[in-house]
Amino acid sequence: MDQPKYHRVLLKVSGEGLCATNGKGIDGDELETLAREILAATKIGTQIGVVVGGGNIIRGAKLAKEGRIPQATADYMGMLGTVINALALKEMLEKLGQSTRVLTAINLTAVAEPFIRGRAIRHLEKGRVVIFAAGTGNPFFTTDTAAALRAVEIGADILLKGTKVDGVYDKDPVKHPDAVRFDTLTYTEAISRHLKVMDVSAFDMCRAHKIPIAVFNMKTPGHIAEVVAGHPHGTTITAEE
Repeated sequence: MDQPKYHRVLLKVSGEGLCATNGKGIDGDELETLAREILAATKIGTQIGVVVGGGNIIRGAKLAKEGRIPQATADYMGMLGTVINALALKEMLEKLGQSTRVLTAINLTAVAEPFIRGRAIRHLEKGRVVIFAAGTGNPFFTTDTAAALRAVEIGADILLKGTKVDGVYDKDPVKHPDAVRFDTLTYTEAISRHLKVMDVSAFDMCRAHKIPIAVFNMKTPGHIAEVVAGHPHGTTITAEE
């Protein structure tokens, strides 16, 4: 069995990771697959925090852009979507035998614990997967920024960005067959090239706290555990030499 290269990690999962390709809502098979992949990573001895997106439930930015709902309200609606995903993932992990807690950035004590940094770290130390929901708890911030923030707060060794492609490309590989994948990048290069794998604010936070980012295809079986063990998959973004 592999040994973990990273003692504690923060995994960012988009809402699309819980639904079928081009689908909406939560697909039971995709949910179980994701839970099993996270479970496999815990088996090698790493502590895992997860930040989930909510785009499969609702996209607040799209609602706001249409002009019918103020962005602040639309963003709060999006936060509630992440809570739905977090609860689903928690229940699946628990069903598979992995103790899990959901901590939310907005007050929803009927279904989850409030986010308290010390409590989150204590859960991780006890071997529980901790799912962070409701983003940062504030409108106008994305779940990418929430992932970077939580990674810093819990002292994660690396931020894992699970995507549907195998790394960061110079342009969209779906639209451009000649797109080139980067094995490594610096934060400055990622920002200056306008590579939209994460928000600039998320890059800046990771750069300031020297937290590397691994971008990889989480749909490939075994990749989460292998990245945690230090195998080179996808693209690694680090500070300048």
